[in-house]
Amino acid sequence: MIAKIGKGSNMYGAILYNQQKVETENGAVLLLNKIPDTVYGRYSVAYFNKCFEPYLSANIKTEKTVRHISLNPDPKDKVSDEQFTAMAQEYMERMGYGNQPYIVFKHTDIDRAHIHIVSTCVGIDGKKIPDDYDHPRSMAICRDLEQKYNLHKATEQEQKQGNKVFRPVDYQRGDIKSQIASVVRHLPKYYSFPTMGSYNALLSLFNITAEEVKGERNGQTVNGLVYMALDDKGEKASNPFKASLFGKDAGVAQLQKHFEQSKEKMKTNPVRSVLKNTVELVIHTTSNESEFKKQLTEQGINTVVRRNYNGRIYGMTFIDHESGSVWNGSALDRSLSANVFNDWWNNGNQPELRIQDNPVSKTNTLDDLPTKDLFEFLAQEHSPNADIGLFSLLPDAQDEDYEEEQFAKRIKKKLNSRRK
Repeated sequence: MIAKIGKGSNMYGAILYNQQKVETENGAVLLLNKIPDTVYGRYSVAYFNKCFEPYLSANIKTEKTVRHISLNPDPKDKVSDEQFTAMAQEYMERMGYGNQPYIVFKHTDIDRAHIHIVSTCVGIDGKKIPDDYDHPRSMAICRDLEQKYNLHKATEQEQKQGNKVFRPVDYQRGDIKSQIASVVRHLPKYYSFPTMGSYNALLSLFNITAEEVKGERNGQTVNGLVYMALDDKGEKASNPFKASLFGKDAGVAQLQKHFEQSKEKMKTNPVRSVLKNTVELVIHTTSNESEFKKQLTEQGINTVVRRNYNGRIYGMTFIDHESGSVWNGSALDRSLSANVFNDWWNNGNQPELRIQDNPVSKTNTLDDLPTKDLFEFLAQEHSPNADIGLFSLLPDAQDEDYEEEQFAKRIKKKLNSRRK
C-alpha cells in the first residue's frame, strides 16, 4: 500500500476535489470523525468546510493547516468499505490525528479503489499536532496494515528508494568527472525513465545534462552520448565527457534498452494513478507554480518544467522518488499536459473543479449548523465523559510529451532552414 501525505493551506480546495468525486458518482463518504452528521446524510463542500472552521480559526501560527492523505492499496487487492474505514481509523490514530475532525472519502474513478482523508493538523486549542518523522512513521503503519489485512506489499523498488543518496554536481568544486560518475552510473538501478527527455529531466535534478552526438567514422554512422555539468541556472558549465568514461550503463545502447524496459514496466505501474491523483489535487489546492512545486516536493515528487526562449511551457515531467519513476505530464493524463500548465502559469487560467452543491433541504445548507452549535458539539466531544466516535480511463503512456515533440520538430525545422 502506498500512502501520500499532502500538507497545504487550502481546506476548501481539498474538500472540493474529493466531493467532486462523490457528486459524479465516482466516490463516497465512508467516515466522519468528530464532524456532525446531517439530517439526510447529504453533504456539501460549504458544509464540510464550515465544520473545520473552529479549528482553523483557533490556529495560532501554523501556516499549513490542512492534511490530505491518500491510502492506495494495490489494484489487485479487494478491500471492502468496512476494511477501508478500519484502516483509516487505525492510520489516523497512530499518526496522532485520532482526536481530530476528518473525512474519509472513497474514490472509484480509476482501477485502483483507494481512500482520501481530509483533516487538519491544528487542535481545537490552536496548537499544531507534532508531525516529526511523519513519512517513516506512515510507511511503518502501511507495512503493518498490509500484513493485518493481507494486502500486497509495496514493491521492493519503493522500499529501496530510502537507501540511496545522490548529490547534485557542484561544478565549482572540481573533479566534475567523478561527481557525474557517482550519479549516472547508478540512476538506472533506482529509476524507471522511458525516454531521453525524461532521463534528462531526472539528470537536471543533479545539475547534469546528456546530449546525443551523431556522426560518421570510416563510412559508418556513430551514435554516442556526452555528459556535462550544469550551473544553478541550468546552463552548461563544463566540458563534455564521453559516456564511455562512466561505464556501459551510461551509454546510448544500454539506455535504449532501459527506455524500453521502463515503458513496459510503467504501463502497469500502480503508482501512475496515485501520482495522477496527487498532482490533480495539488493543482486545486495551490495558486501558483512555486506553491505547486513545493507541495509536491514535500510528498517526494519533483517537477521539471521545460520552457522555450519566450517562456512558453512545452514540457512537464514529474519525478516520484518513492517509486523511482519519471513521468511526462501527458502520459499521466491529458489534463496534466504542458498546455494546461502553460495556460495556468503564463495566462492565469487555473484549471477549475466545478460541482453544484444541491442540498436536499435547508438542513444541508451552509447555515444549517451555526458556529455556536459547532463549538457546543466540539465541547461535548472533548469532554472527559464523551465517547470518542469512530466512525478515467488513462491514455497509454506516450513516448514523449506531445507539446515537447512539436516544439522539438519546430526547432529542428528552423535549424535545417538556416543551414540551407
